[in-house]
Amino acid sequence: MTGVSCAAGCPSAPPRTLILMERPTRIDLLELDIDLRLTDLWREASEVSEWNLEVVAAFMRAAYGKGYCDALTEDLPGALCQEHGYEIPRRRESVTQPERA
Repeated sequence: MTGVSCAAGCPSAPPRTLILMERPTRIDLLELDIDLRLTDLWREASEVSEWNLEVVAAFMRAAYGKGYCDALTEDLPGALCQEHGYEIPRRRESVTQPERA
C-alpha cells in the first residue's frame, strides 16, 4: 500500500481511538457498574427540564434507596465491592434498643 498509512487504510489495524484509550481505573469501572444499575433514574433525569433543590433531593433519595435495595438482594453480600477490588465493609455492631413499655 503505497502512500496510505496503515492506520487509515489497513482493515486489520485497530481504530485510532482504541490505540489512544487508557485502561479504565477500578473507580471508572465501579462508576460504570453503578450507572448501569441506575439506568432508569438516568433516563428520568434526562427528561427533567427544570432542576431545583427539591428535584435533586428526590433523585438523591431514589438513588440511595435503589442502592439499598440492590444491596439487600445481592446473591452474595458485598459482591459489588469484591468485584471491583474493594474491601467488603464490616457490619456495624448491633445496638440493642431499650424495651418499650
